[in-house]
Amino acid sequence: MSHLLPVLSTMRQELTEIGFEDLRTPADVERFMQNQSGTAMLVVNSVCGCAAGKARPAVRLALQQTPRPDRLGTVFAGQDPEATAKARSYFAQLPPSSPSIALFKNGQLAYFMPRHAIEGRDAESIARDLQDAFRLICGG
Repeated sequence: MSHLLPVLSTMRQELTEIGFEDLRTPADVERFMQNQSGTAMLVVNSVCGCAAGKARPAVRLALQQTPRPDRLGTVFAGQDPEATAKARSYFAQLPPSSPSIALFKNGQLAYFMPRHAIEGRDAESIARDLQDAFRLICGG
């Protein structure tokens, strides 16, 4: 497993280098979600190919335009299971899915993109869907 650490670090950095807060513990997730004003994006990251080739690139593309969420956070499924479980508790009515992307407005789930809406699509079309959601949820 130690041979995977550099790869996992890079997978985390793809989001943290564009402003995502890396939420590694349940307390991190709770603190992130306690701020219920404005908009927040919570990405459930993973090591799968659709996260690497589709979800993370799509998020990067979508965030290049405005409007965009006020706050950005990410958990890493399979690497930080307790933090991921805590994050999923904020959209417990939906089946667990990774990767997935949740948008919150004033603490309420406003949009959710599960894995099945990511698989089989290119990053550009996923980014367009996210930008549409940003326009509706984040204003502008």
